[in-house]
Amino acid sequence: VQLQASGGGLVEPGGSLRLSCGYSGRTSAISVLGWFRQAPGKEREYVGAIAWSTGVTEYRDSVKGRFSISRDGVKDTVYLQMNQLKPEDTAVYFCGVFRGHGSYYSGDNYGTWGQGTLVTVSS
Repeated sequence: VQLQASGGGLVEPGGSLRLSCGYSGRTSAISVLGWFRQAPGKEREYVGAIAWSTGVTEYRDSVKGRFSISRDGVKDTVYLQMNQLKPEDTAVYFCGVFRGHGSYYSGDNYGTWGQGTLVTVSS
């Protein structure tokens, strides 16, 4: 599976951005696709994920109600819609494919990553 993330940029607090994660290849191997982020000087953290077969999504507490993940099977893309952005959401965002074992909250259990896309929330 190959992933390509895009859509980052500079946005003011309270604004919105939509990140895209285009996928290709052996997508039948995907069980979960996750979004992670890494802020400057901080460790990578889980943002949310979508279960491939059911479309069920889950999010870390700090983004619940503001972020949403969806999948477009026609465009072969997973989206991370981010609303009500806050300065603390500033980070490089990555999408990744869960290996299928261990916890999907841990980036260590993801085997394929798209390149990061930078989101900066600032006035």
